[in-house]
Amino acid sequence: MVEVGSGEGAHDGLGNGGLPTAGPGNAVPPREPSQRSGLFSRARPRVIAAGIAVLAVAGIAIGFVATSGSSGSTGTASAGAAHVTASGFPGSGSGQGSNARTTNQPGGTAGTVSGVSASSFTVKTTVGETVTINEASATSYEDASSGSAEATTASAVVTGASVLVLGTVNSTTVSASQVTIEPAGSAYTTVSADVSAEQKGQQNTSKSYGTIPSDYTEGQGTIVDASTSDQAVAAALAEYPGGIVDRVVQLSDGDYEVHDIGTNIHHVFENSSFQVIGAN
Repeated sequence: MVEVGSGEGAHDGLGNGGLPTAGPGNAVPPREPSQRSGLFSRARPRVIAAGIAVLAVAGIAIGFVATSGSSGSTGTASAGAAHVTASGFPGSGSGQGSNARTTNQPGGTAGTVSGVSASSFTVKTTVGETVTINEASATSYEDASSGSAEATTASAVVTGASVLVLGTVNSTTVSASQVTIEPAGSAYTTVSADVSAEQKGQQNTSKSYGTIPSDYTEGQGTIVDASTSDQAVAAALAEYPGGIVDRVVQLSDGDYEVHDIGTNIHHVFENSSFQVIGAN
């Protein structure tokens, strides 16, 4: 069960199910200019060959041979998970690695069920991306469509249903640990004017909202366990729907950074009570 803190930037819980849903009084964090520091740095050391040869051949002088190499640094979460380019979503073209993803970490997604098969179903997010959800015998199901979560079965997952899916994420595939059927008009399936799909070759034009930790650098933090991730994912996707959360890390000050792929919102920041405090 997921419990999300109340207050500014948080969403009301779904009764004993503990998952947030849309509702009046859900405060949106104040928008402030971004304070994010640079993400990746690259240095290009140059090596000049020691040998200088001068040779006249058919009137062509060959001399002063120079070679150069390059090296780059890639930020990683302290848990040591590998970062690669997101294969399921187009890159931003910003050169900042905003769409890097972590494979097989706790995360989740939300949207409308667009197709159902024997052991999986597909979800279309609010920005139009399709996510494959794999089910297993250990997957649990809750029906919160009436406003309070009650245990149900896989048969509740039907085309057109609004769902929040939590589990292990690998690109655009989620191995579901929990599926919650959301009520009509859920925040998870309501288009947000702040969230748009990432477009191939598009410069990163994402805005900043609320409070961004001034010392935050992408890649820092410790990847959290599944229980903690579930609460952070539920809060983040209710505030900024449309993408896939492929990891959640805890920062040194106790806040959380929720990493989102597939939209212009790549980082959602929450306090220790899982209240959304900012995003960019």
